Amino acid sequence: MFGIGMPELVIILVIALIVIGPQKLPDLAKSLGKGLAEFKKATDDFKQTIEADSRTEEEKEHLAKLAEAKKKAEEEKVREAEELKAKVEGTVAAEPAPAAAAAVETEKKA
Repeated sequence: MFGIGMPELVIILVIALIVIGPQKLPDLAKSLGKGLAEFKKATDDFKQTIEADSRTEEEKEHLAKLAEAKKKAEEEKVREAEELKAKVEGTVAAEPAPAAAAAVETEKKA
């Protein structure tokens, strides 16, 4: 933790004991612990908020891609339906021609 070993930590505690005094040191340590806990909680909340925002952005991008794919699929279906309709109308229009040709042939025979 910050490159502080056990000997350095003992020296810091001894200096704190001399400067602050044995009566106020436990209160100071308690306050410091609470402050660090609140800082950690705030940091975790901030981290969760950032992660939630990034997930939201990813979901928006994914939904946009899905909407684009759906639009393309619908356009493809419409195009295929128009091609099929054109083919059907082409065969329907082509059928009377042989019937008309048969009628012409019967008139020639008569």
